[in-house]
Amino acid sequence: MAPILSVRDLSVTFDVRRPGAWPWTPPRKLHAVSEVSFDLQPGECLGVVGESGSGKSTLARAIVGTVPSSGGHIMFEGADLANMDPRQRRVHRRDVQMIFQDPLAALNPRMTVGDIIAEPLITHEPKTPRKEVKARVRELMEKVGLLPNLINRYPHEFSGGQCQRIGIARALILRPKLIICDEPVSALDVSVQAQVVNLLMSLQRDMGLSMIFIAHDLSVVKHISNRTVVMYLGRVMETANSDTLTTAPEHPYSQALIASVPIPDPVLERARPRPILEGELPSPLAPPSGCVFRTRCPQTQTSCAGERPVLEDLGDGHQVACPFHAAKQVLAANA
Repeated sequence: MAPILSVRDLSVTFDVRRPGAWPWTPPRKLHAVSEVSFDLQPGECLGVVGESGSGKSTLARAIVGTVPSSGGHIMFEGADLANMDPRQRRVHRRDVQMIFQDPLAALNPRMTVGDIIAEPLITHEPKTPRKEVKARVRELMEKVGLLPNLINRYPHEFSGGQCQRIGIARALILRPKLIICDEPVSALDVSVQAQVVNLLMSLQRDMGLSMIFIAHDLSVVKHISNRTVVMYLGRVMETANSDTLTTAPEHPYSQALIASVPIPDPVLERARPRPILEGELPSPLAPPSGCVFRTRCPQTQTSCAGERPVLEDLGDGHQVACPFHAAKQVLAANA
């Protein structure tokens, strides 16, 4: 089956000027996303995890089109979104929608809930009768767990979880094929997080959606996603089936992320080994040579400062950008 979304060598850079620099001084390049590649199958949910500053949100915005890409290709149903002008991309914009991190800040406080949800439909289908628009809004409100009689309320009258449901309804009003969720539950209480995640899973199943789910919480990503991509400083460190990644991570960074997830049993929590990442995340203005993770890796070697590692295929869709762990896994499989 052909992937609905195929990202190849996608890079996003920003020009950053030094404070007080002369106008003719060349700006520095901030490498937010560097040569990221992955495929998304129809109906699949792909999780994207990593620390703050790893390029997850920039990747999402580049796919949606709110941030221009600096290189690479974003193939959506055979069309290269990365190399389209805004007018050409508008045709595909209705098929790729986004759910944002801060539910209240993502909603216009001067618009009613009904107008917020209906806005994309009115923009892309201006000839739709007002009666039909209102009917679709009410139907979608029920589908996301909101009472239709709240259609004339304003965002400040709702809780954070309800505001996120409004944002989900707004993203689904055009019946898109791909939904990108940029940390949609990070600002919510734990109990509300579970409700929103289960809602997204139900909507994905019922509507046949493809989804990219970005989060810090690996337990949430494992629950909702089929595969997971681990990012660090704008690069992909490891890609694997979600169950495989959480039970047998190969990259040292993935192992550190898994170890940071607490275990409810206090005895097991105290007994298990816990890799600790030392130091701070390097600046994307001056990423380390070779492997970008080498400055914090507990298993770094001299050769790690040489060429940047590429993703090595370990089989069954498991890829890791660490030559030592990749070679170790291949030797173990052939033994």
